[in-house]
Amino acid sequence: MALLEICCYSLECALAAQRFGADRIELCAAPLEGGLTPSYGVLKSVRQQVTLPVHPIIRPRGGDFCYSDGEFSAMLEDVRTVRELGFPGLVIGILSEDGQVDMPRMRQIMAAAGDLAVTFHRAFDMCQDPHEAFDNLAELGVARILTSGQQPSAVKGVSLIAELIARSRVPIIMAGAGVRADNLETILNAGVEEVHSSAGQWVPSPMRYRNPGLSMSTDPNADEYLRYAVNGASVVEMKAIVARFRSSH
Repeated sequence: MALLEICCYSLECALAAQRFGADRIELCAAPLEGGLTPSYGVLKSVRQQVTLPVHPIIRPRGGDFCYSDGEFSAMLEDVRTVRELGFPGLVIGILSEDGQVDMPRMRQIMAAAGDLAVTFHRAFDMCQDPHEAFDNLAELGVARILTSGQQPSAVKGVSLIAELIARSRVPIIMAGAGVRADNLETILNAGVEEVHSSAGQWVPSPMRYRNPGLSMSTDPNADEYLRYAVNGASVVEMKAIVARFRSSH
């Protein structure tokens, strides 16, 4: 049964994804960083107001997935917080300096997560050997792997995605990166059970007064009067494609 997960960057995004038919939500902060750990306030608000399964990401910073001792300690605390708040799962990924799954640290993560469903995110796409990484993650007992098939988009990486699915049905392979309505069927036809999409758009800030003379961003070209939002029409369209695929398979 195909399933549609929507990546959400706020309570408002999560509520919109739920309203327009998402099956599950990955909850993040910082879209320009590719997703960071949400604040405690956001976690608590989403837990109280969203009825869909929500899996928060545990990622303390942007960039690579090889973490300092301090960063890893904070990640363990965030895992415990997510578990204590009653979320059903979480999203995480830790690599060694050599681009392999950091097994000692991931074992600690799995122990801290307890019975939560753990998704190993696209750190998988930065692994040196995807087949070895898959076997290591299967050994750890992760529920799923989010991957683009080690390519810039899931469509470009669909051959590796299909290959990994053929190896085993566990962990579940969830295809993500550049997933849209116009390529969703191609991805589903590779045997994918779960797909991940941001279904996002940038919308103008409601602020009328704007000071163009300075920026709060390190990127001088950043438009700080745009906000990330879920595109409801995109979610509806993808959900319809998923539903048709379900009924025909």
